[in-house]
Amino acid sequence: MKRSRILLKMLAAAVLGTAAWSFGAVPADAQSFQTYHCPDGSEFIVAFYPYDSRAYMQIDGRAVTLPRRLTLSGTRYSSGDVTLKIKRDGATTIRHARRRETVCAPY
Repeated sequence: MKRSRILLKMLAAAVLGTAAWSFGAVPADAQSFQTYHCPDGSEFIVAFYPYDSRAYMQIDGRAVTLPRRLTLSGTRYSSGDVTLKIKRDGATTIRHARRRETVCAPY
């Protein structure tokens, strides 16, 4: 009896895993993933996924999702106290935690 329950649970896990995989519920690989270092000592990691307009960032020990915002030149992502700007020439700036905006370079 106990053995049949274990087998049933294993079968259910396999079926649910296969269904989740077929519907795309598993995490996608990052199309672009970059670590940046700033002169003020800040470091952050940002990832961009295909078919998603948001930037996913790890900064100050926390994960932040930044929606894309309207801008005239380059790209801007902002949410709460974090703003990431990427200009057309590739210059990247970050403003966070009430700090001044600073230019950062890829690591």
